[in-house]
This record gives sequence, structure tokens and C-alpha cells, in this order.
Amino acid sequence: MKVIIGTHNRDKLKELMLAFRVENLDIELLSLDNFPKVGDIPETGKTLEENALIKAREVNRLTKLPALSDDTGLEVDALHGEPGVFTARYAGENCTYDDNVQKLLNELEKVPMPNRTAKFRTVVAYVDQELEIIAEGYCNGIISRSVEGENGFGYDPIFFIPNENKTFAQMTIKEKQNHSHRGKAIKAIVKFLMPHFNSCIEKEIA
Repeated sequence: MKVIIGTHNRDKLKELMLAFRVENLDIELLSLDNFPKVGDIPETGKTLEENALIKAREVNRLTKLPALSDDTGLEVDALHGEPGVFTARYAGENCTYDDNVQKLLNELEKVPMPNRTAKFRTVVAYVDQELEIIAEGYCNGIISRSVEGENGFGYDPIFFIPNENKTFAQMTIKEKQNHSHRGKAIKAIVKFLMPHFNSCIEKEIA
């Protein structure tokens, strides 16, 4: 079985690949680096679920191979769930990770620490010629007042996990995986994919 991880984001790809390896699935994972003709896919959905499906469907359509894609949102309680679906472009189109982090810190400047709670939520979509499914995972945390740590990407330097007394950016990738919203989403979808993959392999053998 070959499955394409439908993203050009190398940071996200690294985490998704690790999450699949942890599940020990007997599949070959490919990335969009193997398919240079597949460009960036516009995220035009109004929800994480819609965006994940849009990307997975398009990659499947263009490559004719099973595709898996995700969309992740940071939902800050004091901002009524923002940035949510606009997490990756919170500071505007073509913004950097640092731009997004700084905008969020500015928005929360006057919010006291007990009220800076937030949730990272990932929705994963899998699409092939026979099946479309989605699953999600989430991680609760607190938005810190300043950038801490040099690992990770995106909002990791300000997403603080109280039980670890660290931000995601202060963790190794394996430590982050213990809490990761992406890891939890992959674990959830694998439960549905295992019997499907076994069925596909049996059909190929037959």
C-alpha cells in the first residue's frame, strides 16, 4: 500500500510521518515531493474538516493514489475560538510563523494568564477510490506571554503544556508526540484504516 501525505509543509510532514511510524502500519508513505506537479491546494473551506477533505480529495484526484491530509487550528478561548481555521494565515497571506505568533501575543497582551487557555485541534482526512473518512485529535494548553524554545514550528514557542512545564518548542519531537494533536488524530484514523488497508491488500493478492 502506498499513501501520499498531502502537504508541502516539511515541518508538518515530519510530524505526520512520525505519527504513522509509531502506529507501525505496513504501508509506504510518500510526500508531495514525489509529485512536483501537484502545487499548493487552496484551503477554501470554512472548517478544518472541509479543508482537510479538499486537500485529500485533490491529491487523490491528481495522483490516483490514496491520500491523507490534515488541517490544524489553534482555538484560543479568550478570542472566542480564533484564529481557528485561519491559524496558518492569521497575520495575513504569505505571513511567517513569527508574524502569526506576534499577532497572537499582541491580541492577548491584556489577558491574564488564567484566561489564556487554548486548544490545538487537528482534523485528518483520508481519501481513496472507495473510502472517505475523517478523524480528529486535540491538545489543551495555555498561550504563554513570551516565546520560549527553539524547536517545533508555528505557534509551538507559545503553546505551553502545564503538566510538562514546557512549550511545544522546548520539547523534542518525541516528547511533543506524547501530547500532539496530530499524533492523536493519526491514532484515531488508523483504527478505521487498518481493516480497510487489510481488505485492499487481500484484494491485490487475490
